[in-house]
Amino acid sequence: MRHASLVVSLLATFGANALAQTCPGGPAVTAYPASKKVDQQDNYHGTTIADPYRWLEDANSAETKEWVDAQNRVTQSYLGQIPAREAIKQRLTKLWNYERYSVPYKEGGRYFYSRNDGLQNQSVLYTMDKLGDAPRMLLDPNTLALDGTVALSGVAVSPDGKLLAYGTAASGSDWNEWKVRDIATGKDLDDHVKWVKFSATSWTRDGKGFFYSRYDEPKEATKLADVNYFQKLYFHKVGTPQSADVLVYDRPDQKEWGFSGQVSDDGRYLIISASQGTARKNRVFYKDLSRPDAKVVGLIEVLESGYRFIDNDGPVFYFSTDNKAPRQRIVAIDTRKPQEANWKVVVPEGAQTLVSANMLNNQFVASYLADARSMVKVYDRNGRMVREVALPGIGAVAGFGGKRGDSETFYSFTGFTNPTTIYRLDLKSGESTVLRQPKVDFDPSQYETRQQFFASRDGTKVPMFIVSKKGLKLDGSNPTYLYGYGGFNISMTPGFSPANLAWMEMGGVYVVANLRGGGEYGQAWHEAGTKLQKQNVFDDFIGAAEWLIANKVTSPAKLAIGGGSNGGLLVGAAMTQRPELFGAAIPQVGVLDMLRFHKFTIGWAWASDYGSSDHPEQFKALVKYSPLHNLKAGGCYPATMITTADHDDRVVPAHSFKFAAAAQAAQAGPAPILIRIDVKAGHGAGKPTAKQIEEVADRWGFLSRALQMDTPAKVAAK
Repeated sequence: MRHASLVVSLLATFGANALAQTCPGGPAVTAYPASKKVDQQDNYHGTTIADPYRWLEDANSAETKEWVDAQNRVTQSYLGQIPAREAIKQRLTKLWNYERYSVPYKEGGRYFYSRNDGLQNQSVLYTMDKLGDAPRMLLDPNTLALDGTVALSGVAVSPDGKLLAYGTAASGSDWNEWKVRDIATGKDLDDHVKWVKFSATSWTRDGKGFFYSRYDEPKEATKLADVNYFQKLYFHKVGTPQSADVLVYDRPDQKEWGFSGQVSDDGRYLIISASQGTARKNRVFYKDLSRPDAKVVGLIEVLESGYRFIDNDGPVFYFSTDNKAPRQRIVAIDTRKPQEANWKVVVPEGAQTLVSANMLNNQFVASYLADARSMVKVYDRNGRMVREVALPGIGAVAGFGGKRGDSETFYSFTGFTNPTTIYRLDLKSGESTVLRQPKVDFDPSQYETRQQFFASRDGTKVPMFIVSKKGLKLDGSNPTYLYGYGGFNISMTPGFSPANLAWMEMGGVYVVANLRGGGEYGQAWHEAGTKLQKQNVFDDFIGAAEWLIANKVTSPAKLAIGGGSNGGLLVGAAMTQRPELFGAAIPQVGVLDMLRFHKFTIGWAWASDYGSSDHPEQFKALVKYSPLHNLKAGGCYPATMITTADHDDRVVPAHSFKFAAAAQAAQAGPAPILIRIDVKAGHGAGKPTAKQIEEVADRWGFLSRALQMDTPAKVAAK
């Protein structure tokens, strides 16, 4: 058999000087830190791929640390010379300084919610007996670390309202530690549960303990990079050491299975969801907690669809599912007759995508997406529609938690220019009243949001939101930031951000594209942007850019693209496939090496969306768009600032390190290729407010220079 030989060189110097004069770009970086090459080549099904920056995968080596320090010095020096940056930071600080509340919930006769006074690094957890009472501080994460880098990763209140289980994450890591606090005294008990990851907790009805999922203890030196397999479901009894925790369920024969346990509100059942990868498909098992000797029973043992437990009537379980319903429906499954032929459809699939459902006031409260905008409907127990909940406009909702007998619930509503407002919903009358409405230092009447549909390369109609000041001139001169994600069944919905407000105050247009791969239109929309069809996502994003240019919202020199995580992959693919289309690119904590992503932490689970280079056909698709492997020596790439963090154990920073080294070597023009590497930070969750402001100031400052924006006077005048 003849083997193909394709050696992809990621570092080349020939031809760069000859091409540089034809490449557009802003002020150049005088010199980048040296990034050595090693002779590393890998054989993928007969194709040889060079990986000269493999050494940067070792984040703990002295050599990598020296490289990181050198890159950060270059980046900070460049950013420090941008006149607008300090004014942008000052305006961001002012915009960020407003009260923010979480959606309240009730447990054991008490209300719980979190609040940030504006510039606190972490939100503080409060409790109160009645809505009108003065709140009492229950837990302030800001006291856990002076620099605010320890965040709450989850909380769970026992059914009697006496105990709080809470998880913390340090420096943005996915590794969590859980403790237990006495709510009456505010003091912690001795309980300490470690090595928890990708897990919530669920209390037993008697409040004596909770279920959680964990991995085996990793090696300290490599805990941020080692692959995560063999998750296990445990029960922790309050007052006992973790070593005494009871193993409830594991599958030594299935290293990729992950588990979550949820106790039904009546306390009788433990419902176990067994996932495999990040596809929203799962198996379902359950255990009868009323019988100490009860075994775990398989209810749905085929991995074909997704199931989310809602509630139960004794042995009859209610689930929302995409089984035979790509946009989801609600079904009832009698565990005594679990065969699919016996399932009862309670709320059938509709024209909109069902996002979540809860049973409250003996009714189903269901949240939907209609063209990426929220709508909420209430159904009776037989699936008859009672009402649609009136919402204040185009936006997104969250919340609607509670129990079957509750006659009230709470939810949040947010839009691109609507600060997140908290509402109380009276489930008997259907009326919503404002509970908390923040005041932000801006006038929303000056801005407008419109939704535009455009045709992608294959003719598919794709929506995007365009947000700007009113009276936008369509002359191609508007600096525009196009944001996208397009993966893992995650929907991009309207949301308020002081960062984006600052961008629009600078004269920028903010655009969010609802790409295939997301969940906006259900499972079919998601699958159309996965594995061998992943190119559809990039085509959609490029189509959005082309529409914005063709309709004179902006022009290539004024168009920047951004996205994080899977969105970082999106940006990397777009800038390598169509570099001439963009003036700037900001791939944030991106998946950029598509041939090796599955070698680290939880990366193997992403194969459900991406496929894997271990499979020949999937390798062929991956190598065609992998950003790292599609940089071309002598290419004209837009001004680029890659961002990552030293404690990112979701998408390890090696992705960004290798891409930055390769892009700096490949760039022929003067446009800068920078990498911003945050310290004591992770993938993004729990990032302190101060760090968020610094990062956004650097982002908008970088773009103000790359897109030649006249911003200092505009921003400083605010």
